[in-house]
Amino acid sequence: MRVLAAMSGGVDSAVAAARAVEAGHDVTGVHLALSSNPQTFRSGARGCCTLEDSRDARRAADVIGIPFYIWDMAERFREDVVEDFVAEYAAGRTPNPCLRCNEKIKFAAVLDRAVALGFDAVVTGHHARLADGVLRRSVDPGKDQSYVLAVLNSAQLSRAIFPLGDITKEEVRAEAARRGLSVADKPDSHDICFIADGDTRGFLNSRLGNTPGDIVDADSGEVVGTHTGSHQYTVGQRHGLGLNRPAPDGRPRYVLSITPVDNRVTVGPREALDVDVVHGERPVWLGAEPDSMPLECQVQLRAHGECHPATLTWDADRLTARLHRPAKGVAAGQAMVVYRPDADGDVVLASATIDHTETRRPSLV
Repeated sequence: MRVLAAMSGGVDSAVAAARAVEAGHDVTGVHLALSSNPQTFRSGARGCCTLEDSRDARRAADVIGIPFYIWDMAERFREDVVEDFVAEYAAGRTPNPCLRCNEKIKFAAVLDRAVALGFDAVVTGHHARLADGVLRRSVDPGKDQSYVLAVLNSAQLSRAIFPLGDITKEEVRAEAARRGLSVADKPDSHDICFIADGDTRGFLNSRLGNTPGDIVDADSGEVVGTHTGSHQYTVGQRHGLGLNRPAPDGRPRYVLSITPVDNRVTVGPREALDVDVVHGERPVWLGAEPDSMPLECQVQLRAHGECHPATLTWDADRLTARLHRPAKGVAAGQAMVVYRPDADGDVVLASATIDHTETRRPSLV
């Protein structure tokens, strides 16, 4: 099979490409240039989107012995990931740019181009298992990336290969060293690649400007602080709130909601973050839609967050998860990913974008 290996310059994508060659595929490596000016992205060998990364990817391709190209995806990345990120914050939501990059870049723009050029599939270094169209969690729960892959549809998964889902990150690094890949000890990337200094608030301020508004206490309705832009906050945030008076009981306050229409940030006690019902829009089923509802399942509400037992219902354009126990700090804009517990590893059933939540306990209404 003729496959395209997306090589970020990190250890995972390098080992994935090498494994694809070892499996007998005809492999070509490609590095995605995601910025028209790479110096505006992070500097240093952090594993994604820097000049060093493109050089590391090329060196890895040379060691593996495969052709290597750089594809310019800067304009598409700016429109579909960076501008989406800014627009979501402006709307009071908290987006996941890595999830959007997988959906719009790696498995839409890249896959479309690859198929047009005659490739059969795209290989990536994601930590997840995929067999017969079924997506499962990685055997390494600490590195599992099935959550950020759950936005892919069945057609995209049919042309995807994830060679690393059956090994741990430690084993990936050990294998890279055995193969003579210089990225074996390269640090993982954890920050947002297009924010060079890691200052998300500063980045958003530069795009959205300063718009002063009130920070309001949920219980008393009193103004307890001011801010320079509601986009600087996210649900569940505790630190950096800029409050000018403590709570009467002395306990810390958390961001409970953000309403851009009136530029208001509402804060309150930690227990007020609890939600029982999560609604998601634009559902994507990774396989056949279920024959009957409700469906007992597990839902994950943020990347690397815990899973919550839930009862799922569905209509044409919405998923609703009624949680068996409350979840805290669920933010609109994040993904709700639905799993079915399985003896061979949790199976991804569906995903949706969280648009609002509910709290059913009378004391918090």
